[in-house]
Amino acid sequence: MGLGSSGVVNVDNSCAGGSSALHMGFTASLAGESPVLVVGVEKMWTGDRRATLTGIEDGLPADERAELRRALENDAGSILMGLNATWVQHQIEQRGTSVRQIAAAAAKSRRCGSRNPLAQFRTPVTVEEVLGSPTVAAPLRRLMCSSFTDGAAAAVLSAGIQRGAPRVRASVLRSGNGELEYHDRLSEIAEEAWKESGVSPGDIDVVELHDATSAEELYALEALGFFPAGEAGAATEAGDTDLGSRSVCVNPSGGLLSRGHPLGATGVCQIVELVQQLRGTAAGRQVERARLGMSVNTGGIISGRDAALAAAHILEST
Repeated sequence: MGLGSSGVVNVDNSCAGGSSALHMGFTASLAGESPVLVVGVEKMWTGDRRATLTGIEDGLPADERAELRRALENDAGSILMGLNATWVQHQIEQRGTSVRQIAAAAAKSRRCGSRNPLAQFRTPVTVEEVLGSPTVAAPLRRLMCSSFTDGAAAAVLSAGIQRGAPRVRASVLRSGNGELEYHDRLSEIAEEAWKESGVSPGDIDVVELHDATSAEELYALEALGFFPAGEAGAATEAGDTDLGSRSVCVNPSGGLLSRGHPLGATGVCQIVELVQQLRGTAAGRQVERARLGMSVNTGGIISGRDAALAAAHILEST
């Protein structure tokens, strides 16, 4: 790469590795060490499904895995999908979210992915096709869940003013300690991001969030403050979060579900999409007059309930 003796820091932080590196790069650029190149990369598919799942579950504390596997047993053999299934049950029972609304979020994701030439999945699907796909961890269906993805992304951060380059208004990173539930941790970092940036959910034009499942997209939108509890599903089903919507556009890239979830690259992938949106260069999926964008990325689970790490970045067009 011709970097010579430039300092290189390797970051491995589960699904939030990219966002962790971005935060470090942003901090370094403010300290005058700029420009900073942030690269995220992941090779997930090796032909051995069990080995890939084991690698993903490295984001869980080793001493908790056996108990979680027993408690969250499912046909897919995935602790994390089992955990997501418990969140879905809470959404259905306590928030009034319907399985059809979750399927509508998945269909919306595929529509977005069909507009993105770099997405892993570019074929639209219907709500009925989502509901008819195989069960992963009930009530989650295959087309409601992110898949194994190989991918990479990069960003350059600079303290200087670059013509047309969005500026970072907030970069928030927090580690979980087991004291909060995952979505309460999302609410915490969102509040810090709103405070640091001086904006609110109603100001955001486009958000790239961590939709490991389509149900999680709805839950995260509510936890982050974009919709009241239990209302994100109906808004999504009505088309309010799609391109050209009357609300915030959610995951125009296709998100983890359709663009793909290359673990270490995902946080950087989100930033790349936001930069294109804020520059007005997201051909075929451009959010009209996008001025403010937000990315939200998480990684790992602590104590079976808290995010091991959660990150939020807010960018503004210049």
